[in-house]
Amino acid sequence: MEKTFWNIYKTFFKVGTLLLGGGYVILPLLQSELVDKKRWATHDELCEFYALGQSLPGIIAANMSIFVGYKLLKQKGAFAAASGIITPAFLSIILIAKILEELINLKFIQSIFWGVAVGVVILILLAVKEMWNKSVIDKFTMVVFMSAFILSCFRVSPVLVIITSAVAGIIYRLIINKKKGCEE
Repeated sequence: MEKTFWNIYKTFFKVGTLLLGGGYVILPLLQSELVDKKRWATHDELCEFYALGQSLPGIIAANMSIFVGYKLLKQKGAFAAASGIITPAFLSIILIAKILEELINLKFIQSIFWGVAVGVVILILLAVKEMWNKSVIDKFTMVVFMSAFILSCFRVSPVLVIITSAVAGIIYRLIINKKKGCEE
């Protein structure tokens, strides 16, 4: 088969539609399409492209398709292969989003979400109760808890609240240890 932009796109689109289960599934699919059927690459090349695709950030299938496409038709081939491999996933996401948009407006579904929200609030309260019983054990931990709670109510960054609480705990522990050392 001729190595044209359209043929590369169609081949990778076909592979993209069958690509369920992540990047590990792509190797046998590309082996079948590119090595056995079209003879556009060798098995060794695919293995090398796969290893390179894993070593780079991003989706293995997209990375690998770029390497194969570039081998076939340089930049045009890389673009055709990458677009072909991601188009099915993109279209699936659009379709699922549209279906979910329609479902979310159904009264029945809204009732389910309301019930789930109530359940989540109860689970959060149970978690807070459990944390309270294990964490708030004296006046100092009560002050730290109340300070963290108040800061959170004023939308102070959780990272800042956690770091401040940790520093306060460290300082408190150093003071306690120093007092114990002086008493001995």
